[in-house]
Amino acid sequence: MLTPQIRESASRSVLCWLATADESGQPNVSPKEIFAVVDSTHIAIANIASPNSARNVMSNARVCVSFIDVFVQKGYKVTGIARNVTQQDVEFSRWVEPLRAMAGPRFPIHSVVLVQAVAVEPILAPSYRLYAAETAEHSQVASAMQTYGVKPLRDV
Repeated sequence: MLTPQIRESASRSVLCWLATADESGQPNVSPKEIFAVVDSTHIAIANIASPNSARNVMSNARVCVSFIDVFVQKGYKVTGIARNVTQQDVEFSRWVEPLRAMAGPRFPIHSVVLVQAVAVEPILAPSYRLYAAETAEHSQVASAMQTYGVKPLRDV
């Protein structure tokens, strides 16, 4: 389900967005900086400063994770079932390992929100769908760089 293409897309994304809901159904969306697609069915997300996300997962396991390359304007939406793996859990070291490699000593990882993927859908900017014949990744990148005020390294 989480193919090498999806793993590559996730690695190009600076953040993922974790959508959870509490026991009453109130939604919460929170950016996560430290995350990894760890195998073909799981995404591990570091709980660094997210007590609401961790609490929500414990009362309502249904979640959605999205990540995009903001320049190419493509990514994926993963819906799944999550659990909060705490430091006391026997499996904690397995799931936290790739996250610690990313976080280093700078960020404390209190727990790991482990998402088992149930469904995956691509996320595309509307231009790719509405103007497919005239929309290419290089033009999307150029447009996004202009919007964000980013200059290519060769121009710096």
